[in-house]
Amino acid sequence: MRAARLIRMVLLLQSRPAMTAAELARELEVSERTVARDAQALSEAGVPVYAERGRAGGYRLVGGYRTGLTGLARDEAEALFLSGLPSALREMGLEDAASAARLKVSAALLPSLRNASASASRRFHLDAPGWYQEPATPALLPAVAEAVWDDRTVRARYRRAGQDAEVERELAPYGLVLKAGVWYLCARAEEDFRVYRIDRFTAVTVSETRFARDEGFDLPAFWDERAAQFARSILRTEVTLRLSETAVRRLPHSVDRVAARDALEAAGPAGPDGWTTVTLPVESLDVAYGQLLGLGPELEVLAPAALRDRFAAAAQALHALYVRP
Repeated sequence: MRAARLIRMVLLLQSRPAMTAAELARELEVSERTVARDAQALSEAGVPVYAERGRAGGYRLVGGYRTGLTGLARDEAEALFLSGLPSALREMGLEDAASAARLKVSAALLPSLRNASASASRRFHLDAPGWYQEPATPALLPAVAEAVWDDRTVRARYRRAGQDAEVERELAPYGLVLKAGVWYLCARAEEDFRVYRIDRFTAVTVSETRFARDEGFDLPAFWDERAAQFARSILRTEVTLRLSETAVRRLPHSVDRVAARDALEAAGPAGPDGWTTVTLPVESLDVAYGQLLGLGPELEVLAPAALRDRFAAAAQALHALYVRP
């Protein structure tokens, strides 16, 4: 543990002109007294680190000193390419590896470029989860991520949606996808590629056996295809609507975007009154009610009658609330 900390301290000092004891203590997660002892140990080991007192003081390396310890380990190199996803790295257990990789890259850069990482992080940030939810990290995600990195087969037990019974499968885990705060595994089961929600796994055992990866497998393309299939598969009901010009613009933001686009393209031009009649596939009448009610008077439900009646009842209830004697 201390050896790793000493190496990290050297890399930190190599990547910056100087650091105070407080800054080193914060980066290394130790006390300032420990920083002083570590600096003394490095000096005794031949690393030219020295301390300057005063307001502008701090720990420095003698000018020009470079360590040969900046080579990236495999997990650090892999994690570096995900360093724009801090929450994802943390959930997969790769945060430390990514931090070490960024530090090594910073130490290897010219002095004029060493603030590039900090400059970028101050200007760009990716927040993957969707709004209005508290995403929970699946407990088994780190084990699954380890198997994905090493191409190792896993034996997984999981619950299917809406079922209490568990199913056990041997999987070849090809890739992980983070969609709106939910983690999915794309894996080969027997001869088919399938998608599994990680939070439905109840047990995962990573084997020592490596599987032969199909080099033609394209994770982004596979995910796009399956996501489109899933979106189409849940749209089992159709509703007929009249939309004002405002509703036409807002419809893709209220329902499935692809379904709205296809429905509007198939509808043709608006009528003389500026309203457009569309047939829209939806998941269910209940879901459609919740999604479309927000369009208010910009939309009229024509069919089915059951949904039209619900909108009429909602309109009457609103009228009763807002009309005063």
